[in-house]
Amino acid sequence: MIEDSFHSGKYPVEDQQKNFTDFVEVINRSNTEDLKSSDIKIEVRIQNLYTVNNYVPNIQHLPGVIEMDVLDSFKMLCRRSARVGSDKPGDDIALSKETLHNSKAQKNI
Repeated sequence: MIEDSFHSGKYPVEDQQKNFTDFVEVINRSNTEDLKSSDIKIEVRIQNLYTVNNYVPNIQHLPGVIEMDVLDSFKMLCRRSARVGSDKPGDDIALSKETLHNSKAQKNI
């Protein structure tokens, strides 16, 4: 599982990004787990910030491409969350394990 690799520290990330590795979620939003389906959607989420990437099955080395894209999406979300100011109304990014635990009711890959 890609998400487990983040949590275990497998991927090289910058020091300020290490704080986010416990909070990253990688979710298969496709209708199936089959990488040969016609519409593959992978969501990368850090609390309320997320990206969704879609793929077609005939991409060469698809599992590796998805893994690289997930890592890139994670780094982008880290940059975005660093720009969120706590003094703005509506900002609700709070990196606490309690909040994250409540959002884990989705299928993770």
